[in-house]
Amino acid sequence: MKYPKETLFCLESLQEKPICGIDEAGRGPIAGPLIMAGVILHKKIATLNDSKLLSEKKRQILYQEIIQNSKYFIYEANATKIDTLGLSKVISQALQAIKKFFGNDVNFIFDGNSAFGVSNINTIIKADQKIPEVMAASILAKVHRDKIMKEFAKKYPEYGFEKHKGYATKEHLQKIATFGYTPIHRKSFKLKSLQEIPTLL
Repeated sequence: MKYPKETLFCLESLQEKPICGIDEAGRGPIAGPLIMAGVILHKKIATLNDSKLLSEKKRQILYQEIIQNSKYFIYEANATKIDTLGLSKVISQALQAIKKFFGNDVNFIFDGNSAFGVSNINTIIKADQKIPEVMAASILAKVHRDKIMKEFAKKYPEYGFEKHKGYATKEHLQKIATFGYTPIHRKSFKLKSLQEIPTLL
């Protein structure tokens, strides 16, 4: 179900059941996993916001508060899975996994304008800036993914994953051109500036 215009009516119509907010981190990078989180809050949490609008320190504080005051589920899909199935299929599987975890007696709200073919997922554009449960999901997904990328930075110190988190920054592209792809790079994400680049085994 899509809500092209976000109104109070839309949200009021969902209040009969608990709301599970859903958001993802890592849809656009060329390296690292896609992380999707689903969250049902057990209490109101002050100062929630879209994870992109918060400082890293604030995200860390809210992350701890969210996991202590919610029912949550975090789904991980690595680069190999993304390359094998395609990003859209992986997102669809993530949404299905979240639905299975939380069950049927829940109203699911996913940030964006597509449910990727999964039934009974409500989509609202910029829900991560409007709905607390989706804000919470965005924070869990972002913090969880950043932790993973910092660990990869230790394994592959030449690439600077702790800084760009796998996004296609100029620095990152230069590192790939110099050192080649790692196993965590998404080979299916073709970049014209990077052709015939070697792969690290």
